[in-house]
Amino acid sequence: MNIISKIGSIFCSLLLFANCNSTTQQSSNSQLYNKTGQSLSLDNNVIYFAGGCFWGTEHFFKQIRGVESTEAGYANGNIDNPTYEQVTTGKSGYSETVKVTFDPEIVTVDLLIDLYLKTINPTTLNQQGNDVGTQYRTGIYFTNDSQKLIIDQKINQLAKKFQDEIVIEVKPIQKFYPAEGYHQDYLEKNPGGYCHITPDLFEIAKNSNPVKDGEYIKKDQKTLKNELTPLQYEVTQNGLTEKPFDNEYDKEFREGIYVDITTGEPLFASTDKYEAGCGWPSFSKPISKKILKELEDNSLGMERTEVKSKTGDAHLGHVFNDGPKSKGGLRYCINSAALKFIPKEEMKAKGYEKYLNLLDNKK
Repeated sequence: MNIISKIGSIFCSLLLFANCNSTTQQSSNSQLYNKTGQSLSLDNNVIYFAGGCFWGTEHFFKQIRGVESTEAGYANGNIDNPTYEQVTTGKSGYSETVKVTFDPEIVTVDLLIDLYLKTINPTTLNQQGNDVGTQYRTGIYFTNDSQKLIIDQKINQLAKKFQDEIVIEVKPIQKFYPAEGYHQDYLEKNPGGYCHITPDLFEIAKNSNPVKDGEYIKKDQKTLKNELTPLQYEVTQNGLTEKPFDNEYDKEFREGIYVDITTGEPLFASTDKYEAGCGWPSFSKPISKKILKELEDNSLGMERTEVKSKTGDAHLGHVFNDGPKSKGGLRYCINSAALKFIPKEEMKAKGYEKYLNLLDNKK
């Protein structure tokens, strides 16, 4: 019976392996790859624009708040691993295209398309500005059906404004190869370089999606280094833990709120702060769990849950399940250096008036 059991176990294992392998194969085949084996981005936060010379188009999209990255490249052609020289012949089938990765919570596909349309002549085929050839055709290459729906609506609206036919190519992205390194960020490296897009359009892009009142944004590393103290920078950006009992807010119990030192976004209220005896500010809960993200942390040989601000992506501290049972049982152990305390009497003047009601619930 033992031998039969072992044979049966091996047989089942082989079946399980075969099923897993089949599932993996189906999953891989369902993804879209270019011929180099590089997986194409089919996410809701990626879209591809062809608008003539990609130097200007890339620089244009870089100006828009909410665009996380841009990449100049070649899209939807008929050869593998195209070079710039091959694309310039006009025989490769590729268009000079910019891959745009964006944060949909900050900028919408609608706005990106509207702005793109300002940079092109939608009725000229295979030409934008002084650039002529099939590689300079206009096109919007979508990554999902919802994007296509929006693109079609925009094209239909645009068609009503022109007598001539709209010749913008609308297709799913099928191939995309990044262009050579010297094409990337070209106008940043060469401010006086050729561009078919006028400077005033760059300004329009830069001002097209301003920060709204009460909206908080992540700052770049250079800005943070200039604004934060060395300790604040190391804690929020590199995950340093400050000394216990020797920090700014461990013994702070005045009424007010605690905001992210990197963005100013409110994170915790004084009504949820309590003395945990651990040496760091401790809270039973945040103002909203939506403003935090929790990550597994196995550093220092321990299993912990790291807490970061979602908007600022700043390390705050850790959350433990040894907090007051009457308040949910959690302890958010937070570095003072990651916070800025706004006293109740200063909240209105500093733009936090709508959070005053949080302090009505006395501890």
